[in-house]
Amino acid sequence: MRNVRDMLARMAEAEAAFEGTRFVAPCPQGGRVRTRVAGIVRTFRTAPADFEGWGVFRPDGETARLVEEADLPLIDAYLSLFPRLRLRLARPLGGTIWLAYPANEADMNQRFGPPRPVAVHLVTEGGRFEPIVAHAVGGTWFFAASDRRADTAPTEALREAFRQTVEPDVPMFAGRTPEMRTVYELAAQADPRFRQRRRERQASARREAEREGRRQREQARRAFEADVREQDDPGWYGPRIHRGQPRDTGDERRLRQALRTGGGELRDFNDRGEYYLVEWTTGDGRVHTSAISRGDLTVVSSGICLSGRDRDFDLQSLVGVMERR
Repeated sequence: MRNVRDMLARMAEAEAAFEGTRFVAPCPQGGRVRTRVAGIVRTFRTAPADFEGWGVFRPDGETARLVEEADLPLIDAYLSLFPRLRLRLARPLGGTIWLAYPANEADMNQRFGPPRPVAVHLVTEGGRFEPIVAHAVGGTWFFAASDRRADTAPTEALREAFRQTVEPDVPMFAGRTPEMRTVYELAAQADPRFRQRRRERQASARREAEREGRRQREQARRAFEADVREQDDPGWYGPRIHRGQPRDTGDERRLRQALRTGGGELRDFNDRGEYYLVEWTTGDGRVHTSAISRGDLTVVSSGICLSGRDRDFDLQSLVGVMERR
């Protein structure tokens, strides 16, 4: 019990001594600063409340009053107490906050955990793709300086490609690292020019896929109609739909289950590659022959006129259509 009272007394003494001191701290957007008193982190509101930057503050109760802006030697001395990392700026997030990505993923992974984008506060110089040095103060990253040792050629090459809206997966220049590609992608994700071009490419790809789907369905329909015409030809001696013993295959089980669910019954089928040529009966015993897509069992050709709406049905629903007809 005595140890607890001694600890509380020491904390009270430290608090009293702290009230008459000044401290250096970064103040990001939001008007809050932190400092450590007797091993305990304290958070203060700032006065003025709209101050953003590095400052020298004087504690006043729950408020830290700005005495003056901190100079570079004070800022450097403060940041030298915390671990640093080389990053590359991707895009602004608002005010002096920028999204950045590590210049070396292995370095970040070894000292800070899995590589990831980070928000860097109080960025006072540099621009898109600029290499910088930042320090991790607690869970917040603060800008220290531009990385003067870094080669400027990759930065200019990335900026030129960005101006021309070159996609990230396109090789831009020799020596581009995976980290550079990632930071470029982070910048492109928020740029309206890139978003518009990607929407246009996606729409074009969908249209092409639809055209290819229609082409394949038309090809399957014509092949089915040719099969039917050939089997109706008395002089044709090619392979007909087999009516042998039931076969225990996955294809047959799929077809049989779909027909039974709809109220029909499988008689036999023939695998034509892109579709099944299925012979089946409705509940009243009538026999039908239909071409059914292998992938999703949608109707390629029903064997009757459905006004071009064959693809609106699958094998299960086709049973009901035939019975109503």
